[in-house]
Amino acid sequence: MHFLTKLVRLLKQQHEQSKEADGNNRSGEGKQGEKVSTQVLSPELKDNLDAVRARFGESSDLIIREFSFGKEKDGRKKAALVFLDGMVNLSTINDDIIEPLMRQSWLSRRGETSDLSGMDEIRDRLLTVGEVKTVYTYNKVIQACLSGDAVLMTEGSCKALDIGAKGWEKRAVSEPTSETAIRGPREGFTENLRTNTTMIRRKIKDPALKIRATVIGKRTHTQVNILYMDGITDPELVCEVERRLKRIDTDMVLASGYLEEYIEDSPYTAFPTIWCSEKPDAVAGKLLEGRVAIAVDGSPFVMTVPMLFVENFQNAEDYITRSYYATMMRILRLVAFFISLFAPAVYIALTTFHQELIPTTLLFTIAASAEGVPFPAVVEVGIMMVIFEILREAGIRMPRPVGQTISIVGALVMGEAAVQAGIVGAPVVIVVAITAVSSFAIPFITDAIALLRWFLVIMAATLGSFGITIGALIILMHLSSLRSFGSRYLAPVAPFQTADLKDTVVRAPLWAMRTRPKEIKPQDVKRENIPSPNDPSVGSGDKQGGNP
Repeated sequence: MHFLTKLVRLLKQQHEQSKEADGNNRSGEGKQGEKVSTQVLSPELKDNLDAVRARFGESSDLIIREFSFGKEKDGRKKAALVFLDGMVNLSTINDDIIEPLMRQSWLSRRGETSDLSGMDEIRDRLLTVGEVKTVYTYNKVIQACLSGDAVLMTEGSCKALDIGAKGWEKRAVSEPTSETAIRGPREGFTENLRTNTTMIRRKIKDPALKIRATVIGKRTHTQVNILYMDGITDPELVCEVERRLKRIDTDMVLASGYLEEYIEDSPYTAFPTIWCSEKPDAVAGKLLEGRVAIAVDGSPFVMTVPMLFVENFQNAEDYITRSYYATMMRILRLVAFFISLFAPAVYIALTTFHQELIPTTLLFTIAASAEGVPFPAVVEVGIMMVIFEILREAGIRMPRPVGQTISIVGALVMGEAAVQAGIVGAPVVIVVAITAVSSFAIPFITDAIALLRWFLVIMAATLGSFGITIGALIILMHLSSLRSFGSRYLAPVAPFQTADLKDTVVRAPLWAMRTRPKEIKPQDVKRENIPSPNDPSVGSGDKQGGNP
């Protein structure tokens, strides 16, 4: 027994020593990699160019333009311009960088030999480019080229100039396809980050709009911007967003959806807890309420946090149309939500467990249509729901003209053929069709409804209306437990906040919404000082200034 104890201790000690040695090796490798990435430039131009060529390998898009400039009597100075073909504006390269250097021979008029003064002279007096930065390491040079800039290096200098010359091809600003507009602005975000932030700047011409930049992705080095309104947005919310973004350690971030899964509060919920949009006016409205926006380079969708459940039923044009019509549209969206979520389950519960609740005439009609159908109601509904999901996915993924044909013709032909063949009854086709159309009225939450609909169908097929009630309570409890960056998801309904009910199911007139949502914790709660049209002072002023 004593021998076994000593053996266990010896093995444990060896294991700890091996772990410590492995940790030291990894630390040494990390330090070595960090040393390589932060290695400073050499005064020899050839060594710098060889290092750049080694990092890019055999990349055919790497362009190194070597030339010389300066006076002949003072000795012409060798230089090289490094950039990636297709990512720069060639007119900027030729007209604003190479031409001033090669033609303006007065650079070396005093025989300057100092490397720093020579590079400063180039930066301050020759380059006609708006953005020029000084870099000192190979890593910065490589990142500048990969970001679409041009890098100027000269003989005898231990630093280089990062010159802004971005000019890659990009999609023009167009109307967003996911959010159509009738009266509102028709411009949408593109895949270019700076274009997106510029469109938001055009909407909010206030220096209080702050933009913080960060880079995420060890391989993609994706640019991410955090936008917020200084003086309105809660500083703790901004810090929380930055903290969650900084802790992301991944190789790639190719779209905003990648970040969404890393920073959301409840990654296992079916409901969206981060709102996104293609419309600059919608994002600007969220920023002015005190939210934080997250824009990702390469994605035409900008995310905003925190998100409340009522945002699924709101639309940017609700604030442009009359408040009565906007309220009616929101009520219709809410009705469409309940129809899309509960209609198949209710049909199964009524036809299977509670036939006495169906009017007699309608019950005879349903029974006559179900005559000859070999499957129970739950199987009929399941078949049609699967067919609908397949048609919807095919219509989205196929080219637009073909996709529309598949959606319309497929639904009509297959539905009619299924009824004629006796696979399903006509009432089932009607129920599933109404469910499908209703889900399109609330596009923000369609994915969550598609999943929860199956859950309620199973509950209805098992326990009838009692199962639907249990399922609805489970969904409600789940919604009550959700948080979005510290804000309660069901606010202002749960917890109940009277002042914020003016922008939920009912859209009050703009002059009545004088405060920002309290659940977001804005610094400046008051939104406006516009008096009500029924204010006596306004009425008396109108009478005095109006026509007799």
